[in-house]
Amino acid sequence: MILNASDLGWDESSGADPFLPLDQLDGPSSYEVPPLTVWGVALCVSGTLIATENAIVVTTILATPSLRAPVFLLLISLGLADLLAGVALVLQFLFVFCVEPSDWSELLTSGLLVTSLTASLCSLMGVALDRYLSLSHALTYGSGQSRRRAAGLLLLVWLGACVIGAGPAMGWHCLGEPDSCSVARPLTRTYLSLLCGGFLVVVMVTLQLYAGICRVARRHAHAIATQRHFQTANHSYASHHSSGRGFSRLILVLSVFVGCWMPFSLWGLLGDASSSPLYTYATLVPAAGSSLLNPILYSLRNKDIRKVLLQACCPHRCQHNNAQIHYPVDV
Repeated sequence: MILNASDLGWDESSGADPFLPLDQLDGPSSYEVPPLTVWGVALCVSGTLIATENAIVVTTILATPSLRAPVFLLLISLGLADLLAGVALVLQFLFVFCVEPSDWSELLTSGLLVTSLTASLCSLMGVALDRYLSLSHALTYGSGQSRRRAAGLLLLVWLGACVIGAGPAMGWHCLGEPDSCSVARPLTRTYLSLLCGGFLVVVMVTLQLYAGICRVARRHAHAIATQRHFQTANHSYASHHSSGRGFSRLILVLSVFVGCWMPFSLWGLLGDASSSPLYTYATLVPAAGSSLLNPILYSLRNKDIRKVLLQACCPHRCQHNNAQIHYPVDV
């Protein structure tokens, strides 16, 4: 699962790896470091931005003792997963444009990407589950028991992601059998089909959780409106406007989530090694691009994280106050 399109002049019907220079396929003896291209620059810049952005989020949460609610543990997991994806992209750039690639470098970068994307997607599902529980069990939300459950869940998620990501290094690759390659070399078709099938299951479960969030939020809004039926028209309008903005943000989050993950999940199931490499690149880029959008959609929109970052950037303009945690996280 290599993200590099340094040479777009591949033979689309050959099934060759779209993310490696064609001359590399002839063997290491004929290898020459390819000239830097726009695609190579984009690969390096995007990986650096992803790693930096998520490193800031993870450092901010870890350095703030007040940010210890279950949802912040999930955001740390999401940030670490996306940080790992950025590192994998930078490593791929270095292996292609700076040093001679080898089998182990392909397996390393593909394993890192599989691990990071799996952990990122499962963390997104965890965030949705947390938001659902914070609405449906508001009285017990944020307790020590909830934090322990969240920590245990994240431990399982990362153990599973590491086991899945180790698949290519453990033999689930097609480096010696090109006919068994999937649309994302060096992953085999069987391995990628199982991976994408799991991705689709997680996507569907996440969508169901957000549907449950909508139902619970509507019930809460209806109950509040019933209790406050004596409010003035202006107050009613403000409440309706706030609710509308909440659902608009939810639609935005879901649109980005589905748009980033569904294309590659479906293409990994439907395509094969003879498919056009351009389609693989076009569907894999949004999945990796989600690592750039996740901090903006999930972490930086949180009031408490923004407050900490503002205090760090402009301490002379911000007074030091005890952090007030807001439940649930804004979305």
